[in-house]
Amino acid sequence: MTVNLTTLDNGFRIVTEAMPGLQSAAIGIWVNAGARHERAEQNGIAHFLEHMAFKGTKTRSALAIAEAIEDVGGYINAYTSREVTAYYARVLKDDVPLALDVVADILRNPLFEGREIEVERGVILQEIGQALDTPDDIIFDWLQEKAYPDHPLGRTILGPEERVGAFSRADLTGFVDEHYGPGQMVLAAAGAVDHHAIVRDAEKLFGDMMPKAPYTPDAARFSGGESRRVKTLEQAHFALAFEAPDYAHPDIFTAQIYASALGGSMSSRLFQEIREQRGLCYTIFAQAGAYSDTGMLTIYAGTSAAEMANLAEITVDEMKRAAEDFTSEEIERARAQMKAGLLMGLESPSNRAERLARMLQIWGRVPDLPEVVERIDAVTLQDVRRLAQTTISDAPVAMALYGPVEAAPSLEALQDRRAA
Repeated sequence: MTVNLTTLDNGFRIVTEAMPGLQSAAIGIWVNAGARHERAEQNGIAHFLEHMAFKGTKTRSALAIAEAIEDVGGYINAYTSREVTAYYARVLKDDVPLALDVVADILRNPLFEGREIEVERGVILQEIGQALDTPDDIIFDWLQEKAYPDHPLGRTILGPEERVGAFSRADLTGFVDEHYGPGQMVLAAAGAVDHHAIVRDAEKLFGDMMPKAPYTPDAARFSGGESRRVKTLEQAHFALAFEAPDYAHPDIFTAQIYASALGGSMSSRLFQEIREQRGLCYTIFAQAGAYSDTGMLTIYAGTSAAEMANLAEITVDEMKRAAEDFTSEEIERARAQMKAGLLMGLESPSNRAERLARMLQIWGRVPDLPEVVERIDAVTLQDVRRLAQTTISDAPVAMALYGPVEAAPSLEALQDRRAA
């Protein structure tokens, strides 16, 4: 399988990867315009804009957009993250031109009609309400806010109700005008695709776009702090975040292997000690996430009010112990899980298209799989122990607590335990 990349004269990039034997394809546009690119008064508008993309264009109604793809058995959707907004479709190979035309239409010709704005405003306000009613969802927004206070990365993707309730058509078009330039977009496709045909269609659909000056988001500032919200719930929810490597950092693969060995599977340290040996919780996990210039090692668990203090303290103790005595077997197991997850995931054209777009946006190129596997294999036990020690000893930390958490230890107390 070969990756092909073409850049149009206006900076619009097209990256494809044909996957022999498939009868379907995934195709979409990834835009460098997520929640991180919003000013404070715009918080939530990138996500609002994603919703409005499907509410009608100059040539298609909202129903016609859905029917165009579903009439051929396809699927169309979008998502907003803190660094990108993506619009994508999955179709059979003969319908790739149709899918690209529909995606281009919703990006380039949205109507932002007044009634549809009000309808979708109500939908998003319901989405915000649903998130607030989901403790193991909303706690991560509060954790993010404490990790990056007074910074775009610390704001919720959905935005606060008061902002969402006030966005106008002018706000939406202003955000598009500022951020949706050809140089901020990547068209990625994988599966049963013909690169030259896609480039030809993309030239017609996007070649006339005028370049925009790139927007440089504020540099990340991981500060840390504590968020504690007491509420009568069945469980007490606990989340920690430590600053971790960014996407381009040499330790990015070390961080992912560390997170996996610490709490990424049933055989991991935290799962075995806290759930299997002590029975303190049903759910506990650790994961390493990354942005363009920062990252987060996140640990989450839900437990009873009576066990909250014990669980939090054991989590810190296990992190300290792991930095000293991670074994080669644990690292090899985590490495195998990481490689298997990567390779299994890339059997899906949707996952492969997303990888093409994100690697191009992050690194300016798409590393081939042997190179990635080689970098994963190059991580040593000493590398993981070093990063584990740095994390537990020196990394800034944020904590979020939600539910019956009156007796939970303070962040200051856990900091003292780190240093003991």
